[in-house]
Amino acid sequence: MTTERTRTFTWDDPTIGATAARHLSGLDYLRGMARGDYPPPPIARALDFSLLTEDDIQDGRVTFRMTPQEYHYNPIGSVHGGVYATLLDSALGCAIHTKLHAGVGYTTVDLAVKYLRPLLVGTPQVMAVAEVISVSRQVATAEARLVDERGKLYAHATTTCLILRPDRA
Repeated sequence: MTTERTRTFTWDDPTIGATAARHLSGLDYLRGMARGDYPPPPIARALDFSLLTEDDIQDGRVTFRMTPQEYHYNPIGSVHGGVYATLLDSALGCAIHTKLHAGVGYTTVDLAVKYLRPLLVGTPQVMAVAEVISVSRQVATAEARLVDERGKLYAHATTTCLILRPDRA
């Protein structure tokens, strides 16, 4: 009996979206991605999470969706904590991105995740719902909840991001 599984996925050139993002507000860029104007980042394809519609992207609020799969598992048979963290970090950063003007970027300074219950194959689709707390000239903070469609909480997280503004001439 074979136990080996195979998974194949493809991704688009990540510079397409990165180039477009430099010329659009974060809100416009992410809504364009949800419409299919720009490809999702490779990490979204690798872990199979998504922004489904433009309604998932609001000013200061972003929702990412993922259905737990066997290829997300850790050695003890549940979704790896790094998958939770990646999904939450992505939603948190993008929520902050919705508040930024064209040409302004961000990077995560810290991420704190609290894991409350396991995700398993058969768990319904989960949503990482992230909302901005504060954006200043140099830093931004946001919080997120990882919930299923009934509102059951699996994890929550906070982040601080450094705002990367273009150099002024």
